[in-house]
Amino acid sequence: MGVFKKNGSQTVWFENPPVIISTASVVGPQEGEGPLGKTFDKVFYDTYCDEETWEKAEQRLMLEAMKKALQKANLQEKDIDFMLAGDLLNQIVSANFTASALSIPFLGLYGACSTMYEGMALGAMLIDGGFAARVLVGASSHYSTAERQFRFPTELGVQRPMTAQWTVTGAGAVVLAEKGSGPVITHATIGRVIDMGQADPQDMGAVMAPAAADTIVRHLQDTGRAYDYYDLIYTGDLGTYGKKLADHLLRQQGYDISDRFTDCGILIYSGAQDVHAGGSGCGCSAVVTCGYLIEKLKDGSYKRLLGIGTGSLHSPCSVQQGSTIPGIGHALVIEAR
Repeated sequence: MGVFKKNGSQTVWFENPPVIISTASVVGPQEGEGPLGKTFDKVFYDTYCDEETWEKAEQRLMLEAMKKALQKANLQEKDIDFMLAGDLLNQIVSANFTASALSIPFLGLYGACSTMYEGMALGAMLIDGGFAARVLVGASSHYSTAERQFRFPTELGVQRPMTAQWTVTGAGAVVLAEKGSGPVITHATIGRVIDMGQADPQDMGAVMAPAAADTIVRHLQDTGRAYDYYDLIYTGDLGTYGKKLADHLLRQQGYDISDRFTDCGILIYSGAQDVHAGGSGCGCSAVVTCGYLIEKLKDGSYKRLLGIGTGSLHSPCSVQQGSTIPGIGHALVIEAR
C-alpha cells in the first residue's frame, strides 16, 4: 500500500510537491487599468477582444492565456498530459472550445469562481499521484457574459446594489510539472459545500464567506499550523463585504488573521473604479494568482501563501426558483522554493 497523503479530515499533502513552472494572465480594459495592471501578460483594451461577441471574447481570453503559459514554459500542446479548465458559462463552453483548439486530453471543471483552485488542486494530485508529468490548468470569466447569464444584460442599465461585485474579464493559466523551477504546491484543503440560507445573487460575498472561513479553520486544524506560518492568506473573490464577514466568522472561532488576510477581488481594482464591492468571477483569483501573487513569490516578497478559491454555487434556474445559494472554498498552499 502506498503512502496515505491525507492530514485530518479535508487536507492532502504532496510527497513530491508539483512545481508551477509557468503562469499567464490575460485581462480586459477595466482590469488593465487597475492597480495590478502591470502584472498581467496581456491587456485587451476592448471588451470584445477583437471578436464578434462577448462569449467569443471570453474564449479568446482563455485560449490566449493557455497558449501564453505553454510558450513561457517552452512547451507545446503535445507535451501536456491533461488540461483542466472551466468557466461560468452554460456547460463551460469557453473551456470546451479552448480544449478543442488545443487538442489536449481534457477534464472540464465547474466550481463556480473556485474553479482555478479546484483545477490546481486536482492537477497537483494527478502529478503527485504519478498519473501525469505536466498539467495545464486554466479558468476564465467576462463581465458582460456573466451579467447576461446570471443577472441582466448590460444594455438594460439595471442599477446594481452596493453589495454587487464586478465579474473580472480575464483568464489565468498555469503549467504544473513534476519537476522544474518555480513555486510549489505543498497542500490542498478540499472545501465543504456550506449553505447558510443566503439567496441574493447580488450579494455573493455573503454566500461564500462561511465556506471560506470553514476551509481556513479546517486547514489550520488539519495541518496543526498557526495562521502566521503564512505570509499572506487570501480568498478568491469575497469582495469588501464578504471579507469583513469572513473576518467576523473566523474571530468567532478564535482565529484573528486580519493582519495578513486579503482578497483577490479587493486587490484587482482600485477605489476609484466603480466596481462596488470588488471583483468576482473565475478569472478573479486566476489572474491575480497567475500575475501578482506568483510574482511576489518569485521576487522574495512572500515565501508561503495560503490561497482559498471561493465559489457561489448557483445557476439562473436555481435563483429564479427561489433556492438558497451554497458556497464552496478550496485552499492551496503555494510556497517559494
